Amino acid sequence: MTITVAGEKKEYKDGLTLPELIEAENVETPEYVTVSINDEFILTENKETTVLNEGDSVEFLYFMGGGQ
Repeated sequence: MTITVAGEKKEYKDGLTLPELIEAENVETPEYVTVSINDEFILTENKETTVLNEGDSVEFLYFMGGGQ
């Protein structure tokens, strides 16, 4: 199936789970990443059971503190 990850179309196996995608994409500090699928945030408690579908658009978001 084709999904879009961070704006780039990629091919993955059907039935890919979110944890499998996180591993395949070598996401740094996955415990701190927020995931958006089709512009909807995935709750932390749902990450383990989320299955991706053909045409999904996935973004990995990292929130950083800082400022002046």
